[in-house]
Amino acid sequence: MKKDMITLAIETSCDETSCAVLRGGREVLSNIISSQIELHKKFGGVVPEVASRKHIENINIIIQEALDEANVTFDDIDLVGVTRGPGLVGALLVGISSAKAIAYALGKPLIGVNHIEGHVCANYIDHKDLEPPFTCLIVSGGHTYLV
Repeated sequence: MKKDMITLAIETSCDETSCAVLRGGREVLSNIISSQIELHKKFGGVVPEVASRKHIENINIIIQEALDEANVTFDDIDLVGVTRGPGLVGALLVGISSAKAIAYALGKPLIGVNHIEGHVCANYIDHKDLEPPFTCLIVSGGHTYLV
């Protein structure tokens, strides 16, 4: 990856709408998260249809906030990344549709990211010199992996 490549990353796998802008894959320029915890509390857990509808309401706002906080525009984006699964189908569809539209409009590459693999790769952000091989434990929702 180019050291100065700017990535727009979108995540909507469950009940949080989030967007980050990264430089070189390891430097976070912005990370905006809109939580739905309070919305789902009354149901005792995440309701997939409710989560999907809330993502639709939030996605454009969150993307713009991420761009603004990073002090970049769509013209600065080199790559669009998006969670492609696992997750709630409707929720994922919102993020994927938004990412596909942005990538298409910008003529930029679109990369689908496995949610669980994303947890592993997040270690590269805090540990700039980290290189494989390493051992990682991932505990995310109903998914637990030791890799």
